[in-house]
This record gives sequence, structure tokens and C-alpha cells, in this order.
Amino acid sequence: MKIAVVGATGMVGEVMLKVLEERNFPISELIVVASEKSVGKLVNFKGNLYPIVSMETAIDKKPQIAIFSAGGGTSLEWAPKFAAVGTTVIDNSSAWRMDPTKKLIVPEINASVLTKNDKIIANPNCSTIQLVMALAPLHQKYRMKRVVVSTYQSVSGTGVKAVQQLENEIAGMEGEMAYPYPIFKNALPQCDVFESNGYTKEEMKLAREPQKILDDRTFSVTATAVRIPTAGGHSESVNVEFHHDFVLSEVRALLHQTSGVVVQDNPDTHTYPMPLHAHQKDEVFVGRIRRDETQPNSLNLWIVSDNLRKGAATNAIQIAEYLVAKQLV
Repeated sequence: MKIAVVGATGMVGEVMLKVLEERNFPISELIVVASEKSVGKLVNFKGNLYPIVSMETAIDKKPQIAIFSAGGGTSLEWAPKFAAVGTTVIDNSSAWRMDPTKKLIVPEINASVLTKNDKIIANPNCSTIQLVMALAPLHQKYRMKRVVVSTYQSVSGTGVKAVQQLENEIAGMEGEMAYPYPIFKNALPQCDVFESNGYTKEEMKLAREPQKILDDRTFSVTATAVRIPTAGGHSESVNVEFHHDFVLSEVRALLHQTSGVVVQDNPDTHTYPMPLHAHQKDEVFVGRIRRDETQPNSLNLWIVSDNLRKGAATNAIQIAEYLVAKQLV
């Protein structure tokens, strides 16, 4: 299996290489791709050094799978060129997510819709992935009507520059700013740019992507996305109104039985999900499960996951594993 990792020197790209190694993905040839200025530099994978190559060189090698984490503009330009030589592209940017001709995949939920003809597959937004992982089994049972989500997102979701800004501010040093304001000892109610409706792009991703993944537009999602000074891991406060009533013990059982979801919910022992404990793990952690006593058929949840792993790299590699297992590449 000839695999290309595009954007291999970025934060998510580095985690992709780590996850490929950890999961022992079947690779006969690894093709490491990054920007032109990085071509020729070496990347370590499983103790071997691989030279970074250009996009053109990678396309000439015709990999079976190319996993992209190189930004939307790069993906729009280059993903179709890989697809044209028969490569299946799994793209981590927002470029293709809402394209009606492209599938938006969380393997535990909707991998079964994939076929050999899907040459560009979209990886959902990190906040969306952990949200739908927890909500999909509940939606199947009780039918969601409305979801209100507030996110508490790590600076790693912005990238290296934001992580450096936080580290500089903690150390009391001046440096380049990824955000318009300090992030240390602060909370910024802005993730990504604002759209004309007053919501940010991140908030609109949370509104639109779950409907596509679950192939259901009968429920609505409204979101407020906030950046907080944590180095890794996104948290979400979620309120869900269902069409049908539920029993809390059954809700916990459904979540407990869901592959990739871990229930951490015991107020007596102060057990609940936190980014600190989700760090470098692939599961989605759910806790603070309680009935909304102000609304019928309504539930409150707290959902935490490592945004660089299940929120990005791991989900993409799980898609690749499914394609290999089902002989779709």
C-alpha cells in the first residue's frame, strides 16, 4: 500500500505519521509531502528517514491513498490532481466537507456509504466529530429535534503559531500573535472568521456538518465556539432536545455500548471528562449526563476529545483502514 501524507510537517500531519505508526497501517511505500520550502528535508517514520517531496513527485508515484492536512486552498488545487491518477484522497481541510458530491465521514457512523468511486473523501471538523460520535446513537433511539452546543477549544486547533503564542504569554515573553488578543488567562468567543450572519465559520461547521454525516436535516444545531488557553483537547457543553423521552440509565448504556465512546460520569467521585485526560487518546469521552429540568425530553452532556487525534488524524486514518479492509482502493 503506497501512502502519501500531504502536509506532513504541520501539527496534524505529524500526528498522522504517529498514528499510522501506532496502528501499524500496512505501508509498502511512504511518500511524505510538504511545502516547496521543506522539499529535501528528512522526516522520521518507524526509525527510517524519508525525504520530503513535492506535490508533483508524489502524484507521479500514484499512491493508492493520500491523506491531506495542508489547508483548504492546497486541497482544492491538488486533491483533484491526485484523484485524476487514481489516488483516493482523504482530506482534513474544510474544502470539500459541504460539497454535495463528496462524502463526509466518521467511520463509526457512516463509513458504509463509501464506494470505489469516492476519490475525494472529506474528514469532518474536529468539534463536529466528537459531537456526532456521542449524539449518533442517541439520535437513532430518541430522534434529535434541536442541539445547542458551546465549545471550549484548545489553541492547538488553530495551529503551531497559536500554541507558541500561549507558551510565550505563560513565560511572559512577547512574540507573534495568532489571535487579536492574549489567550493566556482569557477566553476568546471567536473560532475562525465571522460570517455575515454573525456566527463564525467554526460555529456554522457545527451547524451544518452533523446533518450531512447523519443524513438527516430534520434536527437543527446552534453553536457558540470559544477558544480557551488549553494546549490540547476540545470540550463541548451540549444540550439536546429529543422528540422522544429517555431514561438516563438507558442513555448511559447506549453511550457505553458505542464504539469509540467512553462514559466518565460519576459526580460522587468527581469523575468527568477533561482535556488533560483525553490528551493523546483516540476515544471521545462523555460525562455530566443529566436531564434538562427546564425542557421536556432534553438532555445535558459534556463531551471531550483530543482534537488532533480523533478530531483529525485518527479519524482520517480510520477512513483509510476502512477503505483497505473493504478493498475500496
